[in-house]
Amino acid sequence: MGIIELSLKDLMSAAALIIVVVIITIWQQLKLTKSIIISAIRTVIQLLAIGFILHAIFAQPKFIWVIALATVMLLVASHEAVARQKKRFSGGWNFSFSLFSLLFASFGITIFTLNIIIGAHPWYAPQYAIPLLGMVIGNTMTGISLSLNQLTQTVWQQHRIIEQRLLLGESAKQAIADIHRDSIRIGMIPSINAMAVAGIVSLPGMMTGQILAGISPIEAVKYQIMIMFILTTASSFGIMLALSLSSKRLFDERQRLRLDRLINN
Repeated sequence: MGIIELSLKDLMSAAALIIVVVIITIWQQLKLTKSIIISAIRTVIQLLAIGFILHAIFAQPKFIWVIALATVMLLVASHEAVARQKKRFSGGWNFSFSLFSLLFASFGITIFTLNIIIGAHPWYAPQYAIPLLGMVIGNTMTGISLSLNQLTQTVWQQHRIIEQRLLLGESAKQAIADIHRDSIRIGMIPSINAMAVAGIVSLPGMMTGQILAGISPIEAVKYQIMIMFILTTASSFGIMLALSLSSKRLFDERQRLRLDRLINN
């Protein structure tokens, strides 16, 4: 059986489901209507745009185009990772921490996977590099966003406890050790949950796409196992690096807590 193509009518039927969600949010007074509508519109525009871009890149698979698209993905993800934090660092530090962590974790793991695990030739082959990098960046972005939000919010709420621990002689690292660990756990929950229910509760996106494209389910499963492992690894590295950088920013060189470096978003 070949691929069943979706018509405009089919997509409109799917859009009708979003309209139902919007109606429910209005009825429940959730104040999410604007966010849902904007996000839905962005989904359509962004996916259509990336579809045309990928079509052009696949037609002429050059390294410069792959790097250009990867850079755009990295910059947008770095912004989105910190865009909805309640407390953030002043002076653009949130974006810097997110950018560096995503660059190190996502690009590092993706390049390793393309060269060592998959063995693509060339290693930047866009049909492998771009979808893989997109999944890794997206998953790592979510983990960093959740963990940074948890860290800054908890530090703000518990600053008196932290200051008391500092007065008792603890180092800055010791004073926020529990908060740091909890923030890592919060950030890693989505990846751990995804691995825990894969194949039982849900069929992950890449596996579903490959099956719909006619690839053997067994081969799709092997790819999905690889994806789940590298997503969790990249997310873990990114979260730990982002929290390490952020934790240091919360204190000055004299081990004093600097709440003035945090502002409302």
